[in-house]
Amino acid sequence: MVAIIPPIAYIFIRLLYLTCKKRFHLPNSLPKAPFLVAFWHGEILMNPFLYKKMIKNVKMSLMISDHFDGEMIAKSMSYFGFDTIRGSSTRGGIKALKESFKKIDLGQCIAITPDGPKGPRHSVADGIVAIAQKKDLEIVTFNYNASSFWEMKSWDKFVVPKPFSTIDFYASEPFKVTGLEKEEAKAEIKKRLTEHV
Repeated sequence: MVAIIPPIAYIFIRLLYLTCKKRFHLPNSLPKAPFLVAFWHGEILMNPFLYKKMIKNVKMSLMISDHFDGEMIAKSMSYFGFDTIRGSSTRGGIKALKESFKKIDLGQCIAITPDGPKGPRHSVADGIVAIAQKKDLEIVTFNYNASSFWEMKSWDKFVVPKPFSTIDFYASEPFKVTGLEKEEAKAEIKKRLTEHV
């Protein structure tokens, strides 16, 4: 399954994207790499295209859970040219933090789903705050809305745009949470992530 499903998923995602009309709403100022990208777990499917549109020639690593479904996502995202960091708040968190610091030191951006791998939906776990504050990094939040879509009956209400729909992609202005208390920082990240939900 790991060998067969990811390439099929990649082809499906690419073809779906090509059928859709796209509108990109990008920040006035692009952040200086490295920086963090945050988006909800239910919006993983199309956000690689927003990153590719916004940022050129900067490698990105996605923090993906160290579970079977995470393995499928990691393999699928590798076809987009993204590296992965395996681990999450529920499994392998310390290892993932250390690896993310190494990637950042190499100039890579890190993408995190703050409510992954198991929710609650639209919650913000501690990991993104720890990385942002430790490395004093800017954060950019990603969202997309489709004019017509399927919503899966999963905990994250995974969104799949329908073919030939219009997708609006949103990237926030870069911001920092350095100096904020942990709960304040999490609240600020959630506020930015829910602006276009």
